[in-house]
Amino acid sequence: MSKEKIILGIDPGTTIMGFGLIKVVGKNMEFMQLNELDLKKYSDHYLKLKLIFERTIELIDTHNPDEIAIEAPFYGKNVQSMLKLGRAQGVAMAAGLSREIPITEYLPKKIKMAITGNGNASKEQVAKMLQSLLGLKTLPKNLDATDGLAAAVCHFYNSGTITVGKSYSGWSAFVKQNESRVKK
Repeated sequence: MSKEKIILGIDPGTTIMGFGLIKVVGKNMEFMQLNELDLKKYSDHYLKLKLIFERTIELIDTHNPDEIAIEAPFYGKNVQSMLKLGRAQGVAMAAGLSREIPITEYLPKKIKMAITGNGNASKEQVAKMLQSLLGLKTLPKNLDATDGLAAAVCHFYNSGTITVGKSYSGWSAFVKQNESRVKK
């Protein structure tokens, strides 16, 4: 009997938080859900963070994911935007950690590369590839939801490998990933 695993992917944001869920059965993935948390109507940044935390907890309690994949913030020129995005990511991570769910971060380029083979792919290209891979009938109006789903699919493709240097299964995994730096 194949072990089932559920992966929650999150694209954090203070305007829209996208998320998607896939179920892994054996070596196959199945689409479960994608959606978004629309925060545009709220002006209070702290209220937005609270809502991100609560929605993430709700997703965890409803779907019981085994793992969470989250898009790491990209480094932009606007420090305030970067700080807000980092906070959104942090509260989503805190929600997962509060339920003791392993979390792996992926750089946006790594997610795009895993889905399309091109680290510079557009949101539309990522969405179309996910539609093809998972047999999605329609795509959402905002592509933040497909970005969240893309994080989950990227994590599925990277299962059993070390990614971004943020997730290790132990000391031997760290040494193996960094063999080129270890003197022999």
